Amino acid sequence: MTRKMKDKEDQKSVIQSKQGISVWDVNSPSSLVRYLCRPTDPASLAILRIAFGILMMVDIPQERGMAHADVRWGRKDVCRFPLFSDLKVAPLEWMYIIYLIMFIGALGIALGLFYRISCLLFSIPYWYIILLDKTSWNNHSYLYGLLGILLMIVDGNRCWSLDGLISKSINNSHVPFWNYFICRTQIFLVYFLAGLKKLDQDWITGYSMQRLSRNWVFDPFRLLLTDDQIDLFIVHLGGLTIDMFGGILLLFDKTRPIALFLLASFHFMNSTMFSIGMFPYAMLATLPLFCTFDWPRKVIPNLTKFFRLPFLTGTEIQSSSHCIYSKEEIKPERQSQNDKVCVNSKTPPPTAPSLVHKLGVGFTLIHIAIQLFLPYSHGITKGYNNWTNGLYGYSWDMMVHSWTTQHIRLSYRDKITGKEGYLDPNAFADGAGRRWSSHGDMVVQYAHCVADILKNYNMSVELYFDIWKSMNKRFQQRMFDPRVNIMDVEWSPFKEVSFAMPLLLDLSPWRSKLEEMEKELIDTSNYTDVVFVADFPGLYLEAFIQEELGNTSITLLSGSVVVEFVEQKKNVSLQIGEKIQVPPGQFHRVHTVSGEPSCYMYIYINTTYVEIMEKVEAVEKIMNEKNISATVAIKRKLSKHDPFMEDVRQKIERRVKEEKKKSLSDRVQEFIIKKVALLKRSWTFLLGALTSVVQKTSFDDFLEKAYTEGRIPDPNVQESVDQVS
Repeated sequence: MTRKMKDKEDQKSVIQSKQGISVWDVNSPSSLVRYLCRPTDPASLAILRIAFGILMMVDIPQERGMAHADVRWGRKDVCRFPLFSDLKVAPLEWMYIIYLIMFIGALGIALGLFYRISCLLFSIPYWYIILLDKTSWNNHSYLYGLLGILLMIVDGNRCWSLDGLISKSINNSHVPFWNYFICRTQIFLVYFLAGLKKLDQDWITGYSMQRLSRNWVFDPFRLLLTDDQIDLFIVHLGGLTIDMFGGILLLFDKTRPIALFLLASFHFMNSTMFSIGMFPYAMLATLPLFCTFDWPRKVIPNLTKFFRLPFLTGTEIQSSSHCIYSKEEIKPERQSQNDKVCVNSKTPPPTAPSLVHKLGVGFTLIHIAIQLFLPYSHGITKGYNNWTNGLYGYSWDMMVHSWTTQHIRLSYRDKITGKEGYLDPNAFADGAGRRWSSHGDMVVQYAHCVADILKNYNMSVELYFDIWKSMNKRFQQRMFDPRVNIMDVEWSPFKEVSFAMPLLLDLSPWRSKLEEMEKELIDTSNYTDVVFVADFPGLYLEAFIQEELGNTSITLLSGSVVVEFVEQKKNVSLQIGEKIQVPPGQFHRVHTVSGEPSCYMYIYINTTYVEIMEKVEAVEKIMNEKNISATVAIKRKLSKHDPFMEDVRQKIERRVKEEKKKSLSDRVQEFIIKKVALLKRSWTFLLGALTSVVQKTSFDDFLEKAYTEGRIPDPNVQESVDQVS
């Protein structure tokens, strides 16, 4: 090879190294190790580390629940849903200290101080809190946990870190390419697997997400499309396209600007439509990972001096023992001005793979293999499968399934006295929401927890759950067999849930007809509500109609049913298309007597609500005609003994408040006030917990004093409690 040809090859190698492009011999493991361990600029990885640490510091008081830890973890007489039954909640004061440790870890990650210890301090408490409560799992919480582990493994402190100031040998030094490769692959999989999951028939046909088109972010599309078309083409098909191809477009230089624009727009829209905490901003922070490794060094010189100061560093990048160099790269006379590498003469950089390099590459390959396997591992972990596969969180099936819960009935039979009755299904699951009722494993956990609580009242019970839900606009139907005593169920993570009822997929084509029927009924009266029900042969639905629902009827759509009026001891058979009125204030049962599932609909008219709204409209009419206040108009229109006077006043006040548009400054002020309140609550309780542990005093006394003095709102009387994860 001539000298000129060799120089061209060296120049090509330098360009490829800067762009993250290289080749390896697929038949040579050593070549793969060299490829993944080649030196790269640490700048982009450092930006990810800083952004992640800051975002997690904001996330901990909010979505991780530090601000409401007293609500979430304080009660002792409630049921928990940990992944492992032996995993217990620490005493409340220690839960606050665990949050503090996690916060210190996030701060250390952002600063790059005692970096790997900080990652450990963040990750262990984080996963502990996640595993304590399956009802709060979601995809982005899982992603944060993964990123915490990945940052602990990669060399994220090699640039713009306090560790670099303390130890000059690592400051501004190369990181192996696998550091970027593993993080990029993880983010790519988030998009791509979410796209694969959206190939679900429900998503493609527009039944997963409901009424998102009403959000203001879709106003530009409303010039050309109807709300239904926006829901289908923009939300569903557009979301599928972005997830499926967004990650792919990020991989190539020519398509990367398009991907950055589309994905940034996508995440900004999500931040306005959904209450998902830091997730949109965390995903925005990962997008620059796919740009050139040294992009921050090109951007920082253009910043003002104030913002540029924390990012001052040398122009030369040091060699690192974690990378593998070619012999040409470490020869001082071969270095070019465009590829400056500062070589430590005392410890020459490695030119051949060592155990450290192989372990790094091995971890990369194993992690990627696990992330490819877990989203499709449901054939093994059958115990977590119900109508959907697995627990929501690690499968990247983001928003593919939307649920509505009609009702949850928990009945018991005392085996000692034979007494039967009903329990409030939410009484023992404070703050857990209703997600537990969609998963067989959590239903079993809940049943055993409730039974243990009832033992304190000398009761040994059988427990039966009758849970009615609808998934993606289908009929309301049972999730679990109400005839099965859950206390006798043997549950295993590797066996199918024996008491789960199948999703009635054969009835899915009904959905378009149900939408038309619902729209027609609602157009007839704004005060009409409709519920579509499907039930299995041999079972019956028992329901109680509230007094205010004075006009309720059942219409049979398919199959055969017998309606039993319990108090009247009367049975009425219905044929398809027939309708029957149901008296309010009484129980009735709808028995399915056909050989196939029955389908019927309830039509409700809330007569009390109708009466209230008629009075609201009459009062508002007087307000507009006479130009008087709501208080004066109510006094003129309603008698002082009217039972709905307070309801009318609240409705009018709510309407006036909704119509009053907030200015941008008002919204910013409200946002700041809420965040400050969260931080105040978090740190007030944290200081109380630390004081309790150090001085060995009662933390319960501190809480009672804080609530009594009004320094901290009592969670038992706050509406915000309902919003706790």
